[in-house]
Formats: sequence, structure tokens, C-alpha cells
Amino acid sequence: MIIKGKTVHVLGAGRSGRAAAQLAHTRGARVTLFDSSDEILNVPDGITTHPKATIDTGNNSSCDLLVISPGIDTFGEYVAAFSKNAGEMIGETELGCRFYEGKIIAITGTNGKTTTTELVQRIMTEGGVSCVSCGNYGMPLSEVVMLDEVPESIALELSSFQLETIESLKPDVAVWLNFDADHMDRYTCIEDYKNAKLRIFENQHESDHAIIRAGEEVGTIKAKKLTFTTESQDSDFTLTDGKVCFQGEEILDLEETRLRGLHNAENAMAAIGACLQIGIAKDKIAPALAGFAPPMHRCELIRTLDGVEYLNDSKATNLHALDSALRSQSRPVVLIAGGKQKGLDYSDLLPRLKAHAHHAIVFGEIADQLQTLFSQVVETHHVENLTEAVKLSTKLAKHGDAVLLSPGTSSFDQFNGYEHRGDVFREAVLKLK
Repeated sequence: MIIKGKTVHVLGAGRSGRAAAQLAHTRGARVTLFDSSDEILNVPDGITTHPKATIDTGNNSSCDLLVISPGIDTFGEYVAAFSKNAGEMIGETELGCRFYEGKIIAITGTNGKTTTTELVQRIMTEGGVSCVSCGNYGMPLSEVVMLDEVPESIALELSSFQLETIESLKPDVAVWLNFDADHMDRYTCIEDYKNAKLRIFENQHESDHAIIRAGEEVGTIKAKKLTFTTESQDSDFTLTDGKVCFQGEEILDLEETRLRGLHNAENAMAAIGACLQIGIAKDKIAPALAGFAPPMHRCELIRTLDGVEYLNDSKATNLHALDSALRSQSRPVVLIAGGKQKGLDYSDLLPRLKAHAHHAIVFGEIADQLQTLFSQVVETHHVENLTEAVKLSTKLAKHGDAVLLSPGTSSFDQFNGYEHRGDVFREAVLKLK
């Protein structure tokens, strides 16, 4: 891509936006970085900044290329104003991919993306192929292509927001983990959300590969397909007695790793399948994953106290993630759930909740909704905040139980992110006597 001498406008001055602006600047473009905040900081010399940008600002601007940060609504009035007089509109990830020449393993799904992305990075590195985790997790792709040593491959986590604004991005391997309702506060219907994610396959050729959870409806795709699941033996990757098998051959004994739960078994299957298609040898899989610890806030064991495990699954920001967390538990559960109202219907969760939990504690903006619903199948308690929920859980949990924080929605009613929520849970649990 040649952008030397062209006018490039970048919307959003977060990490992705700053990276896009810097990349365009290093390639010789005239770059302006716009943001609605009062101040734009940490911008390299040579890049013009425009804080307090509004819809009127956009209406009065023009550029050859408009680059959007993933956190900005692609279909909102703000972007529409800036795009009206733009020659082309793309996202930060698309900009980065136009300057990247290595192998791309792209991962999407409603849940499990980050764990799978980390697993891919570890397996590729163990297999002798340099790899960096990037995209929706890790550094923006635009940062990767500016590294002194650009990696031979990338494990590229892609959200629906990033996939909305691709044009030419073509993964060598595309991973589809799962799909369920999420972000209904941004999309008008679930089909729009799914169609955004399906764009991961859009530019693939017959020589490319797709790793897809068995039973997922992804339509017709050109790439060669491999499937995985823990729920049957009718797929390329299966789980037998705690061992991941590929077409009947044992590849990985999960007991030799720190990966626990069926959801993590499927994440491992997807990552292994992707790396095998790149050419990584099977004997590199087990050594790569032997020391792997799942990321924080994802069914993370905080401590065991009086025979009760306290699990931090704050990353569960949607219904499917909560369902997966419950499904993976072998202990009776005291569930802590709640947070921001995202317009999700939790009624499908009731059979799983009834099978795995004997108490639920709810808090946050959707507490009333959850209490009304959950109380149909388990005794449900309404508290004001997460700290109160932890204190109450100690009275409800018995020896051999698990207290599971798996909110099932986002955190922005009481916290500044799922990490903050998980940290508050961790602190409260560690203070227990």
C-alpha cells in the first residue's frame, strides 16, 4: 500500500488509533488524529492532533484515507460525518495488515479468543516460527509492523468491531470458536453481529484453512475446513479421557497442562489445529503448552479456603461465556453474576444454572432482572456490589463447592473494565479469613 503524500485521518486516540497514526506517518502520509476528548497525549512528532472533535468537525473534513479505531461505532453519525468526504474508510487492523507480509492466524468467536490467541503464540514460537499476539488482544497490528524485528507470524484476535472495517485482510488460517448473542447494545439484531464476525472468512482462498467448532453455522466458505468439539466424537479434534486427539491420534494430555474445563479444551483444540496447518510439528504441541497458565480473569483460581474454590471469571461479559463457565465446573457452584444492562435474554441459561448451581448472588444494573429469572431455578440473593457478594458467598458455600464470579455481562455500570471487576473480586477474596 502506498500512502506517501496522502492525507490520512485517524479517529480515536487510544492505543490502536495512535498506532495507526504513527504507522501512516512513518509511511509518508500527512496524518491528523481526531478524538472527542479534551486532550490528546503521547503522540509522536509530525502528527497533527484535533481534540474535542465533533460531528461538525467531521462534516468539514476531507481526506484520502479514514482509519477508524475499533471502539468507535462504525455505523454511527460520528463516523458518517468523517467518512462523507473520505476517499476510503478502513479500520486500524486493516491498515496494519496491508503492511504485514507474514503468516496470519486470525481468531474470532464470542468467547475464548484471548486464551486461544495466547495458545497459538506459544505453539508457533515453540515450533520455531516467531509469533506475536496482537489485534483485540496484545498490541495493535499497526504496532507489530513497526517492530524492529517483524515476526514471521501473528496470532490475530479479531472482534466483530474490527471485522466490520476490513477490506483485504486474508488469514492463512481463520479460527471460529463459537457464536452467541453479545453486544446487542451496539447491533440492531443478532444477525448483524454474526455477519460482522463471518467476515473473517470473506477473503480466504481454497488454499487457506478454517478451524471451526463442530455444529457452528458459518455458511459456505472457500477454505479447507477442520472441526473440533468436546461434545461428541464426530469431528477432526475430539476429547477422550482428558486427552485431545486429532483424527484419532492423541496430541495432548490436558492433565499435563494447567488448562482446565471443557471450554479450555476446545480453545486448545482450535489453537493446535491452526498451528498444524501452518506446518508446526505435532511433537511441539505438548512442550509448548506444558507451562501455560490461562489468562487472568478467565476461570482463574484465586484461592481455596475451607475447601471452597474461588474462581475469577470476570472476562465472562456475555451469556455464552457464563454458560461455558458453568458447564466446565465439576463442583457445586455459588454463582456471582450481574453488571451492565446489554439487552441480553438470560432465560436459556436456566437449565445450566439449575444443573450446576445451588445459590446465585446478583448485583449491578441487571440485578433485578437476574433475580426474577434465576430465582425460578435456584435460591437467588440481591446485593449492592461485588464486595458484598463475596462476603455473602462465604455463608452460602459448603466444603467442596466453588464460588464462581462469572458476571454474564459487561462491567461498566460499577467498574472501568472487566479487569477492574476481577481485581476487586480478587482483593475481596484474599481478605477473607
